[in-house]
Parts: sequence; structure tokens; C-alpha cells
Amino acid sequence: MTEADTQNPGNGQNNAEAPKTLTTRQGHPVYDNQNTRTVGARGPATLENYQLLEKISHFDRERIPERVVHARGFVAYGEFEASGKWGDEPIAKYTRAKLFSEPGKKTDVAIRFSSVIGGRDSSEAARDPRGFAIKFYTEDGNWDLVGNNLGVFFIRDAIKFPDVIHSLKPDPVTFRQEPARIFDFMSQTPESMHMLVNLFSPRGIPADYRHMQGFGVNTYRWVNAQGESKLVKYHWQPQQGVKSLTEEDAANIQANDLGHASKDLYEAIERGDYPKWDLYVQLMDDHDHPELDFDPLDDTKTWPEQDFEPKYVGTMTLNRNVTDHHNENEQIAFGTGVLVDGLEFSDDKMLVGRTFSYSDTQRYRVGPNYLQLPVNSAKNARVATNQRGGQMSFGTDLAPGQNPHVNYEPNITGGLQEAPKPEQAEVGPELEGRLTRARLPRTNDYMQAGQRYQLMEQWEKDDLVANFVANIGEAVRPVQERMLWHFYMCDDELGARVGEGLGISLEEIKDLGPLATQTLNEEETERMKNLGHNGPRNVEGLTMTHCVPNEHVVVTR
Repeated sequence: MTEADTQNPGNGQNNAEAPKTLTTRQGHPVYDNQNTRTVGARGPATLENYQLLEKISHFDRERIPERVVHARGFVAYGEFEASGKWGDEPIAKYTRAKLFSEPGKKTDVAIRFSSVIGGRDSSEAARDPRGFAIKFYTEDGNWDLVGNNLGVFFIRDAIKFPDVIHSLKPDPVTFRQEPARIFDFMSQTPESMHMLVNLFSPRGIPADYRHMQGFGVNTYRWVNAQGESKLVKYHWQPQQGVKSLTEEDAANIQANDLGHASKDLYEAIERGDYPKWDLYVQLMDDHDHPELDFDPLDDTKTWPEQDFEPKYVGTMTLNRNVTDHHNENEQIAFGTGVLVDGLEFSDDKMLVGRTFSYSDTQRYRVGPNYLQLPVNSAKNARVATNQRGGQMSFGTDLAPGQNPHVNYEPNITGGLQEAPKPEQAEVGPELEGRLTRARLPRTNDYMQAGQRYQLMEQWEKDDLVANFVANIGEAVRPVQERMLWHFYMCDDELGARVGEGLGISLEEIKDLGPLATQTLNEEETERMKNLGHNGPRNVEGLTMTHCVPNEHVVVTR
């Protein structure tokens, strides 16, 4: 750095070198470093202020190192090849994201499959949601698409996330995972029914990582060059097909191996049998859709395919294994707030909470400089920040020609400057409303759960019922009765079969009525009045993205 460089006024740029543009640690350009994102100029700040959260959270940890261990998982590398289209239409009509823009365009990826509830050394044959998290190393910085193998989640508001996880984790006294605790919580959380029907079916135990679906679960936005936005859901379909285990099959595997799924994936890649997943995207106009019987931002719901067709946008191929488990698996880090230009948040209440929680967890678990690690760094984009210090810092994010003395912005002495603002900086609908604490008005917690049950193959239904009976049977009688009432609200056949297994009749639970926290819609109210005599859910002509054929993998010792 010459004296002329450090004393040169103006924009701090050196014409002989690349622009000294301020970015986040993910390599995303910072267009405005002066103003927090709010609802209107005076309105409340939104929790998905990724730039603010990264900046403040790093600053908060510059002097206090913290680290914890994360759940079990397995990482592999590969590439995503875009089709350049959404179905038959040019994808640029819907998003300006570069990684999707051209037919044949390839983007490096890392994927981490994981268990959600179990610890690092838990069994990969346990009944547990599976994480399905992909990191795209794009030229505009990293994009993390963080989902799971089931199309929905237990809850629709992130404020309940610690509670649902506590109910699923071991008892704080006995340190055993207790079904009685799980269903105590779920019996008071009707929105969980759709997820429970999936989790306690065979799809709750995938045969291995190569033969399971992946879902973004949350609702996002796509934005095109004109600033027009669409609501989006992402779905990964394995070219290898979907395969699952029953409780008995899983027990036979677990008797001999706690890491069968990681072993299967590692060996497949080593022998050149590279697994592939096709990415399908559903689009919806960007508003609240009053014509629907559910809210499109509700992550306990899927969007029916006959109304919102999933269309192909590209294929992911995994072709390389890690070379060091700790550096590339234990320390890889994902966050739902990690988006690139052309991809945006929605107001999904779970997504907003996850956006803070996930990246904050990584700063606690790996340290404030986790994004300097090679597996997490934006390797195909330039990174230039004013973040310094903190535990295990081993580099500085300097731009070419940047004055190393200047780690603040604004400045006129050779430091980083804001990126030029895009023409279409603001996206999404204009919002107006009172600050409040209220649930979504269109909950409709039972319809899709009942439809999902009726769309199952018979072997899946049988295993689901057996699992419900065995696990709910460990709970106290009032919990059993409430769960049975919920199941009858979902579907008569499901309620009757579980009731028979528990030894509880319809007459004993039909007058329970809704929970104090529930507001039933008109259809649900009529169903309650006729509880147990509504007949099976009508699924004629209905397709749902998480109902592709499922092969039963039989395992013997």
C-alpha cells in the first residue's frame, strides 16, 4: 500500500486493481451498510436481516470464544447442472439468480445429510427427520438450501422450536427419549399432525441417504430482473428412487451397524456409482391466496401438485467424498439466510426464525470465524469485510489494494465501499398491519394429514398405525385420548385403527372438543360434529410432492 493509496480521497478505489466492494462473509455484495431492513422507513426490523445479524453476531463474539458439538451427519461434494428453464419456460422469466440462468451451467455443491434429534454417535437407522442441506458455491457467493427429507415440519412458528426439540430430545432427568413426552407436546399441537403422519410412517426411517427425497420445506421467493417476485418451494427427487425401512427392518440394521447410511453413500461414490437428485420447483403468485384453505407460508402444509405443478430446473450429482471428517463434516455450516441475488426470503414464520438461529448456532458451535474455513468459504466469489479478530481467525478479508488500516465504512482513505445498488432493490408485496402476536388464520391442521394417510401404500399404513399404537401407548390416558381425537379429525380409518390398538373407543373421545388454542374452520367443525362417521378422505385426482412411490427394503439379521 503506497502513501498515495492511503491518502487518496474519493471512493477509495485503485483503478489498477479490482473494486474494493464491501461484502458479507458469504461473498454477497453489501448495497446499504447504513440502514437496517425494516417494514417501511420507520417500521419494525425483520429478523431475516442477514447482513445485520452476521455483522453484529461476529462483533459480539470477537472476545469470547464458544464451541459445541453438532449432530451426526455425512458430507459429500458434487455439482448442480441447471436446465436454464422452469419446465419449458426460460427461467429468467422468474429469477435472475445466475446459477439457474443457462442450460448446462454447473455450480459446485457440498451436501450434508444428517439426523436431526440424535447425537453425533446415534444410530442412522433411528426414526428421526433427516437433514438435507446443500451449499451452492456460486459466483455471487454461497447459497444454502437447508431442508429435510420430509415435506413439512412439526410447527409453523419458530418461537415453538425450542419446545418441539425439547420434547423430542431425551428427558432432562432420565436422559432417555420418551414417547410419552413427545406425544404430550404433540397432543397440544394440532399443526404437528401432518408431520407425525410422515415421521411415524416408513419414510421416517429412510433406507439410506441415497434413496430419500429432499425438501426446502419453507417458502421462499424468486425475483426476476424486473423486480417481480413469486413464492417458491423446492423439492429434490432421487433418480435412484425412494426406499424406506419399517421399525423391524431398522432394528435389524441397528443391531449390527450405527452408521449404515454414511457407509452406503461413501462406498457408492468411491466405486463411481454417483447418486443424483433432480430439483423441481413449485411457483405461486406472491400474495396471501385467500382462495386456498391453507396459508402458503405455513410450513406444515404442502402445495398440491394439481394446483401448483413442480417443474424441473436441474440435477445434482455427488461425485467426491470428504478427505477429512472433522474439517469438512463437523465444521461445515449452513444457514437459511444465505441467499444470492435473485433468491429471497418470504415471511414464513419458521424461515424468519431459522435465519437467525442457524447461523448463530454455527458461530457458537464452530466459532465466529467459521466462514473462513475452506468448506464454508465462498470459494467462487470474492470476500471483503471489515470483520476482524475473534476465536481462530486465520486471515483477513481484504480486497485488492485495500488500506489494511481501515476496517470501517464509510471512509475516504482506501477502505471498502458499498456496492452499487441494484435497480430493483425491494421485492415482495407492500405490507401494512398492527404489530401483534397471532397465529395464521387459516390453520386447517387435519386435511392434508388425512389425505397423506389415504395416499400411503398399505404397508406404509400398517407400519404407521403400529408405530403410533406402540409409542402413544406409553403416554398417560388423557394424552392418548387427545391424540386419538386428532387422528379422527384427520381421517376416520386412521382414528379407528389407532383406537383399536390403544383399546379406546370412539364413544370415549368423541365429545372432547377442540383445544382452547384451536379455532376450527367450517369444514373442521362439521367433521367434529360427525366425528368417526365422515368416511375416508377424498384423494381422487390429488397428488402431493412427498407421495412418490416408496420401496420397502426388507432387512434380516
